[in-house]
Amino acid sequence: MKALCRHILRLALLGGLCVTGFAQAAALRDGQQIPLWPGSAPGSEKLTIQATITERSKNPYNPDRIIQGITKPDMIAFVPEKPNGTALIAAPGGAYLREVLDKEAVEIARLYAAQGITVFVLTYRLPGEGHAQRSDVTLKDAQRAVRLVRANAKDWGLDPARIGFMGFSAAGHMAALLGAKFDSTVYPAVDGSDKLSARPDFLMLLYPVVSMEAGVSHADTRKALLGPEPTRAQEEAYSADRHVTKASPPTLLILADDDADVPTENAIRYYQALKRAGVPAEMHIFAQGKHGFSVKFTKGLPVAVWPETGLTWIRAMKMMP
Repeated sequence: MKALCRHILRLALLGGLCVTGFAQAAALRDGQQIPLWPGSAPGSEKLTIQATITERSKNPYNPDRIIQGITKPDMIAFVPEKPNGTALIAAPGGAYLREVLDKEAVEIARLYAAQGITVFVLTYRLPGEGHAQRSDVTLKDAQRAVRLVRANAKDWGLDPARIGFMGFSAAGHMAALLGAKFDSTVYPAVDGSDKLSARPDFLMLLYPVVSMEAGVSHADTRKALLGPEPTRAQEEAYSADRHVTKASPPTLLILADDDADVPTENAIRYYQALKRAGVPAEMHIFAQGKHGFSVKFTKGLPVAVWPETGLTWIRAMKMMP
């Protein structure tokens, strides 16, 4: 059953293209499924939950799928016709309760792959689904994803010094925490990939959750990550803005001022922390867009330019030709 669910996920992300292939392959193929861990993911060995995909749209031409129940996280590769050597790991949001596959993964992957960027759509474990050390499972998967891409960069025609990480909403928290704690030891090494740095070379945060402080954080994301009654110490440990250092990667933040779900203070705090640390940072706050605008819900709004804004910034950081 698990194998079937993983096969269904691969088909869902690719719109029906059936492919095979795993990490350490000599060449990267479009649609290749790359397991993050060689066996069970650390902390999820005893779980029996099944990966499930739910279609929330009634329009077959406008899919809106979510996935839950992930115990064996992986990446799906979107390989350009003419790769430029830049890699981007894209993680969809969903309050750490679900992952929104289409609007916050597949759409941007196709857009950026058309510009020469090799995109890896990441499906990661959700902390409230019974994993051991629940608060660390997303950081474990994020670190491992970067290390795997870096370990295979030569074989895959990628530059190991041009690996980015993009996170939407709750996955923006995962990305921000990765930028601040990329060198934290949150799992024992499982193979040679774990000898490599987990630091992304650039970060892109879309309407991110950053803080775990009550009243600033997104309540559902905070509860899913830390439980119903987190301590002050837990809030401090998982508020990404509190752990930024001068080694944190250059970061682009994009959000909307009318976001009623995640307060703009989250992104502002991270931006200020980056500036205090002397890390290159750029932030765009659009007047309209609300939460979850991604690519699909920007039509007719100034925020619709954000994908091109992201590409311009990546080029300015000398992370793509």
